[in-house]
Amino acid sequence: MNVIAFIVSFAIFLGGLFLMGWAVEAVGIEAPLFISGILAVALSIAIPVHVMEKFD
Repeated sequence: MNVIAFIVSFAIFLGGLFLMGWAVEAVGIEAPLFISGILAVALSIAIPVHVMEKFD
C-alpha cells in the first residue's frame, strides 16, 4: 500500500508543478491554474502523511 500511495502522490505532485508552471503562460486563467497547482501539491503531501500513517 505504501508503494501505491507514493506513486499516486508523486503523480499528483508532478501534476501540481505542471499546473503552476503552465499558469504563467495561460492567458486569462492564471489564478485558477496556479491555485489548483498549489492545492494539488498540498494534497500530494497530505496523502503520504495521513495514508501511510494508517498502514505502518
